[in-house]
Amino acid sequence: MMALPDRHGFFGDFGGKFVPETLMAALDEFESAYKAARRDKSFRAELDDVRANYIGRPTPLTEARRFAEMCGAFRLFLKREDLNHTGAHKINNALGQALVAKRMGKKRVIAETGAGQHGVAAATACALLGLDCVVYMGEVDMARQELNVFRMKLLGAEVVPVSSGSRTLKDAINEAIRDWVTNVRTTHYIIGSVLGPHPYPMIVRDFQSIIGTEALSQLRKRTGALPNVAVACVGGGSNAIGLFYEMLKHESIRLIGVEAGGRGKNLGEHAARFSGGALGVLHGTRSMVLQDEFGQIAETHSVSPGLDYPSIGPEHAYLQSTKRVEYYDCSDDLALEAFHELSESEGIIPALESAHALGWLLRFGTGIERDAIVIANLSGRGDKDVPQVAALERGVPERAQRVERSSGDHDESG
Repeated sequence: MMALPDRHGFFGDFGGKFVPETLMAALDEFESAYKAARRDKSFRAELDDVRANYIGRPTPLTEARRFAEMCGAFRLFLKREDLNHTGAHKINNALGQALVAKRMGKKRVIAETGAGQHGVAAATACALLGLDCVVYMGEVDMARQELNVFRMKLLGAEVVPVSSGSRTLKDAINEAIRDWVTNVRTTHYIIGSVLGPHPYPMIVRDFQSIIGTEALSQLRKRTGALPNVAVACVGGGSNAIGLFYEMLKHESIRLIGVEAGGRGKNLGEHAARFSGGALGVLHGTRSMVLQDEFGQIAETHSVSPGLDYPSIGPEHAYLQSTKRVEYYDCSDDLALEAFHELSESEGIIPALESAHALGWLLRFGTGIERDAIVIANLSGRGDKDVPQVAALERGVPERAQRVERSSGDHDESG
């Protein structure tokens, strides 16, 4: 049966609340408000209405026949979270949390973002509900995701560049937490993944579990059967746990999470926590963390900004420790190959994050039994990644792109 956190927020050895005393009351307030909202019929009705008439749920289940032929001899269905309003699964959680924040009387929302999709989702939710929004984003990610930065500003959010550390998602979270500590009475922090102190991993998972609930129902209608395999990319892990959660109780379903293998196996060249990480505490939760021999948080790398993070959600760490979910990694090059192959074979441009799950299928799909039914979560669309991929194909190294853009030159001609 599926694992739930205990009353202290632990999934086995993972999870918990490791935060300054200043934030303990805010976490308790959020948990209480969320539990009350779940029992409230009016809240559930409002959430259902927003999902159907604003987000656009249920999202379709698309069979990808031509791409499946490149991978093996199975049937492949894509859960189309890319067709949500704002273009990714992130809106499921952002709107859910924003509704709870409004019930708590919070007027201001802060968020962190890597690939920009959670920032866009948070800004969208705040625009809809009339809340002030501030989004923290590393300068490296701002350079990689200029389109999403502009989208957030169009939606009325203030985007705060983060120049410390590696200037990526980890550092954006650090700055968001500092803001929250300072403004905790008026501000709610919408964490974008199944990360952070309890109750965030539980609440984000619950809001994202609609993905797997829909997928199982849709697949039964299409095929009359459960999937044999479900696969999703894993950064913090919200899209993956969203797909997996309702499937955990079905032991016949093989669950596969795919991390960012980056450009090599050495520390600093990837973001594969289960390949090179160790137990540690980061951003308020105990999980698997990439760290050096002195216990310092290591820098990470992925062609995909949404996977470029040194830790992983505690429930994923628990599921890996119990062997209920298998975790592998996919290199930058293989993800880029899958990015192109899905685009050309199915007319669907996937986010680079999602392309990691598809890359795993390209490499290892021949090991899946013939005529098996496979679901892959297409967590977002790739429009945001097209300029970055185009620059890479022009031979502009990612490091050069970052320098070029951070210096104020936004010319995409290379």
